[in-house]
Amino acid sequence: MNDQINTILNQMAALEAELRTAVQAQESRMFFQIKGKRVEFEQSVGEAHRKLKTNFFRWLVTNRPQNLITGPLIYGMVIPLLLIDACVSFYQWACFPIYGITKVRRSDYLVFDRHHLGYLNFIEKFHCTYCEYGNGLMGYMAEILARTEQYFCPIKHAHKILGTHSRYNRFLDYGEAEAYEAKLEAYRVALGKVK
Repeated sequence: MNDQINTILNQMAALEAELRTAVQAQESRMFFQIKGKRVEFEQSVGEAHRKLKTNFFRWLVTNRPQNLITGPLIYGMVIPLLLIDACVSFYQWACFPIYGITKVRRSDYLVFDRHHLGYLNFIEKFHCTYCEYGNGLMGYMAEILARTEQYFCPIKHAHKILGTHSRYNRFLDYGEAEAYEAKLEAYRVALGKVK
């Protein structure tokens, strides 16, 4: 990887860290505190949220009919999601120690906190929990697969692809054969140092 690309990647990482800090600063102005796994709003904000909540019957009448019709199809996907979760978690549990790869922490990806929002009724909270699980699981799985790819084949594709994982831009360029084995070993060693 040439120096210009490496410099740009380092700048991107610095900007991402700056963005995280700015988002956290904005969140601190939203009048809530995180206490362990619990999110607590100031009393006045909590009361305002409860006043904004749509009761179940009003929500049911005003909801889009296509949402109700497709509900069983959407929530039926929980079965394959649970199966994927079990398989990927088992794979990581069994193989990562053998390869010397630091395990991916589930809690960094599967975060369930929207049920603390007082302006959501129980159906909306259920929807949020399902989406938190599905999207969190995909992020968790993507990181496990990204670490696996870094271990076995940290090479970019010849064709441009969309939606690459966070490790992809630092992979070897397609066709970069010089000292491939040594570079591959360096990528593998780095996986044992991931925090």
